[in-house]
Amino acid sequence: MSNDEFPAWSREVAGRMEAVLDRLLPASRIAPARLHDAMRYAALGGGKRVRPMLVFGAGLVSGADPARLEVAAAAVELVHAYSLVHDDLPCMDDDVLRRGKPTCHVEFDEATALLAGDALQSLAFQLLAEHRLADDPQVQLRMVQLFAAASGSRGMAGGQAIDLAAVGRTLTLPELENMHIHKTGALIRASVLLGAHCGRPLGEAGLASLDRYAKCVGLAFQVVDDILDEEGDAATLGKTAGKDRDAGKPTYTSLLGVPQARRFAGELLGEAHEALAGFGAPAARLRELADFIVSRDR
Repeated sequence: MSNDEFPAWSREVAGRMEAVLDRLLPASRIAPARLHDAMRYAALGGGKRVRPMLVFGAGLVSGADPARLEVAAAAVELVHAYSLVHDDLPCMDDDVLRRGKPTCHVEFDEATALLAGDALQSLAFQLLAEHRLADDPQVQLRMVQLFAAASGSRGMAGGQAIDLAAVGRTLTLPELENMHIHKTGALIRASVLLGAHCGRPLGEAGLASLDRYAKCVGLAFQVVDDILDEEGDAATLGKTAGKDRDAGKPTYTSLLGVPQARRFAGELLGEAHEALAGFGAPAARLRELADFIVSRDR
């Protein structure tokens, strides 16, 4: 698989996920219709689908059935969508633009957006429980456990709490990394491990290597996000530019400056590639995805 094929592969995964999410989300005609409309608004029609690509990329390493990967990727994307809906609320980041369109609470209302996020999270776990994703039931139970941990107070939600408490403060580099290992990195790491668990067993060493890759990619994703927040514009990003700086939030660019932040992203990319060294050709998409995450412009 050549690097030239990556854009077509990424578009194929994004298109597949749009169809899968459209099928798995409750239809608008089903009551309560407004809530289901809000859920669909939040989850469909936008986003880079990086986390589903990580699920599918890791699934290639373990030889997983694509039908299983679709469900695992949908669960991850539903939790990601819920987190964005809640992050944008006035009590959190108070943002009005997401994926180039009004945020969920602006399009609907705050109460509906809050409930939509709750329902998206519940649906994600329903999918993991309803579908056979691993040959060994204990492995599937482990998948649910790691996904719950990645979403909760020791993962994404906890990272958001740290982020809110850090407004106006200057964090050290280790403190900033700890925040983003939880806020952004936890769900990215879960994406890779869920995809891997959908296929043949890779052993503890193989899973540890994939987790190291995912940790590096997760941090690099946030470093690049901070650079784009500093240098991008709303039309390109599809969200409000400069909002973290204006809100007094600690970022990699405020701590390191843009040039050093770019170097740090490059170092993380190198570490991600090193972590995949033992997997050979089946990890090609994960390598290309790491390159994409660091070189993206939105």
